[in-house]
Amino acid sequence: MPKMKTKSGAKKRFKVTATGRVKVAQAGKRHGMIKRTTKFIRNARGTTTLSKPDEKIVKSYMPYAR
Repeated sequence: MPKMKTKSGAKKRFKVTATGRVKVAQAGKRHGMIKRTTKFIRNARGTTTLSKPDEKIVKSYMPYAR
C-alpha cells in the first residue's frame, strides 16, 4: 500500500497537542479590526482548540500527526 497523503493546507494551519486535541489560531483577526470591539480582539488572542466534530474532520486530513 502507498503512504497516505497529508493535506498541505491542514499541516500549515493545525497542530495536534499531546492529549490529542487540535490546536488552531483564532478566527476573524486578519482584517477589519477597526469595526471589531476591543473585547472581541482581546478574547481572540492566541490559539484555541477545535470542537470534537471538527477535530475528527481535521484528523482525517493529517493521518500521521498523532
